[in-house]
Amino acid sequence: MQEILDDIGHATSLPFAVIAARLAIATVLGAIIGFEREWRNHPAGLRTHILVALAAASFTLIGIEIVHSPQFEDDGARQDPLRLIEAVTAGVAFLAAGTIIVARGQVKGLTTGAGLWLAGSVGLAAGLGFWQIAALVTVLAVIVLGLLHPFEKVIVQKRPGRSPPENSDERAD
Repeated sequence: MQEILDDIGHATSLPFAVIAARLAIATVLGAIIGFEREWRNHPAGLRTHILVALAAASFTLIGIEIVHSPQFEDDGARQDPLRLIEAVTAGVAFLAAGTIIVARGQVKGLTTGAGLWLAGSVGLAAGLGFWQIAALVTVLAVIVLGLLHPFEKVIVQKRPGRSPPENSDERAD
């Protein structure tokens, strides 16, 4: 039986409990960011942010495992681990760009796109085991998204010739 399991899967360099904890951290922190977006009724909300953070964490963990896997011991098979971060960043940026539209001269979805990109960074940090960084980024994101929103509306209202937007994603930049 063990031979069959060895053929279908590979032993991980990280204990499975560590992998599960990192994925759980990415899920919870992505949910915290997504909750604020969901609460404000934006297109990319709770589930989207969770999936972005979780996907980034899983790609990161896969990257860690590839670096430590005996099947990739050949120097030609090993690559710079920073390419993983570049790939995840590019993929999430592509997804985030899809949330940004220009309608009647106004940019919409910019904050949502930035939130998705940020959720990707939270997932990368959680996947690498830097949960302190992931948690701090999440706290700062909630402050920026939630607490600064009313302050931003006051500033926009005071600009001459500007009417207040319905939400921060609808202002022209």
